Amino acid sequence: MTPALAGLTVIVTRPAHQAAALAAELRRQGARVVEFPALEIEPVVIDAATRALLTADDFDWVIYASANAVHHALLALPRPRSARIATIGAATARALADAGIRVDTQPRTRADSEGLLALPELAEPRGLRILILRGAGGRELLRRELERRGATVRVGELYRRVAAAPTSAALDGLARALADSEPPILTASSADVLAACVRIVPEALQAALRDAPLLVPGARVAATARELAWRGPLIEADGALDAAMIAALIAHARDGRPAGGA
Repeated sequence: MTPALAGLTVIVTRPAHQAAALAAELRRQGARVVEFPALEIEPVVIDAATRALLTADDFDWVIYASANAVHHALLALPRPRSARIATIGAATARALADAGIRVDTQPRTRADSEGLLALPELAEPRGLRILILRGAGGRELLRRELERRGATVRVGELYRRVAAAPTSAALDGLARALADSEPPILTASSADVLAACVRIVPEALQAALRDAPLLVPGARVAATARELAWRGPLIEADGALDAAMIAALIAHARDGRPAGGA
């Protein structure tokens, strides 16, 4: 039986340390994979005073904004024991579950701040203390809206995203893929990854890059692609988990049209 993604070239842009599982499954499904890490994740150094301010069990709720927030919180902060836990997406919830931390709630319809704010558990947080753990420079919507609803909110920035410096091998692989008669499919698991990818790709490859089909995990990243003047078709997956991204690719390969997006 022919693998579902045979004949496709897929460019994986996740940070190198987070790309292995997705790349392996893509290859198992028959795709040719080009790894082109667009971002690197660096820890934010937290001193003892800041660490004390970010003790999870001093809060009613702790919100983890990403799987990277989970990873760096586990390295730098005490584990939560009594605080209730919320996440923005399924990948973050899985990272917490893998660490043995129970998740009390997560968005049911969309994996973003808007989805979290729509949950009944956070509809009336007046008087509650809420800790948001995220990357540096994250969106302010969640903090602002929770404070507007009467919560006391503290933000802990545990890591920063920096644009990767592509190696010559990565640039060569990208250039060859973009020069093929059958355009590759670029994957972008977040708006930050997509913006960094556009930033680090040489000018000579920009036109071909923006004409390529683009696989994104939802409407927010699709909107970022449009803001960046992306011209290729958008393939919208039902979330950033590997299984969701691959399912969208398989549907696209089968039907010859974007799955869930346009």
